[in-house]
Amino acid sequence: MNARDFLMALAAGTALAGMAATGAVQGWTDVLDTPALKSPLAQRGLLTGLARAGDRIVAVGQRGHVLWTDNAGQEWRQAEVPVSSDLVAVHFPSTSQGWAVGHDGVILHTADAGKTWQRQRDGRPDNADVPLLDVWFRDEHSGYAVGAFGTLLETRDGGATWQSAQASADNPKKMHLYAVRAVGDDVWIAGEQGLLLKLDRASGRFVAVPLPYQGTLFGVTGTAQAVVVHGLRGNVLRSTDGGASWQAVPTNVQVGITASATDANGRILLASQAGHLFVSSDHGAVFAPIPLERPFPAAAVLGAASGRVLVAGPRGVLAQPLP
Repeated sequence: MNARDFLMALAAGTALAGMAATGAVQGWTDVLDTPALKSPLAQRGLLTGLARAGDRIVAVGQRGHVLWTDNAGQEWRQAEVPVSSDLVAVHFPSTSQGWAVGHDGVILHTADAGKTWQRQRDGRPDNADVPLLDVWFRDEHSGYAVGAFGTLLETRDGGATWQSAQASADNPKKMHLYAVRAVGDDVWIAGEQGLLLKLDRASGRFVAVPLPYQGTLFGVTGTAQAVVVHGLRGNVLRSTDGGASWQAVPTNVQVGITASATDANGRILLASQAGHLFVSSDHGAVFAPIPLERPFPAAAVLGAASGRVLVAGPRGVLAQPLP
């Protein structure tokens, strides 16, 4: 999803909410009051987030759909979810405890490795009703959620309470925040117009890190040796000194690099909105394209068992062998 598509989707959702408030939508029911519909077609719909819960893999997507698999994607089961808001991202800091975030300011929690979910937060009525686009937890207690218009939330009690941490981030223009991730010992947030934030542990602030690229960033990943950020028009940047200096890494594509992950062997995986897939075995210094039988636009990517990679997108999840 690029910035333009995101804003269009946000505007459409706002318009629908306004119509409902004036009674223009007959029979309208708030998605926050509607459990996700169980359907065998859910695994073929739009899925936008992937995470590992021990040996289990959990996927989240449109209309509150959450799916899980214990055999690397060969068979999927659908979870019990109390809302039908579109879900965007999911993260598990442990085998059983996980969090998912999405539109309508939704934050969901599971304590059984993704089988059932409970609502911890939504946008009604006191919280900002904006999409949350990523979530990351250091452990079962401390985590962050990020989203549109600079939204940055923090919890230190496992999500029982969430507080705004926007005042602790160098983001005065309230740029959209697309990703929050730990790489090595550092926590990073990537956003639009080249915004990259790094947590300064001494002050507790997310400090802006200067980049030689000012376009939107969709993600951040890496290893203990290097951090990699990626964004629009195939742009990938790499740092081996904690963000003090950056080098461009060629991808030879001109489309957004929308998803990233590392696999069990420490390889870095990148995927594009047009269906490209790349792998690096040298901590992001060089990315080699992976031949695909057919393009599969990516919203999320995850290293799976048996040398495979899972790619989530508009047609569910594709399992692709790695070379």
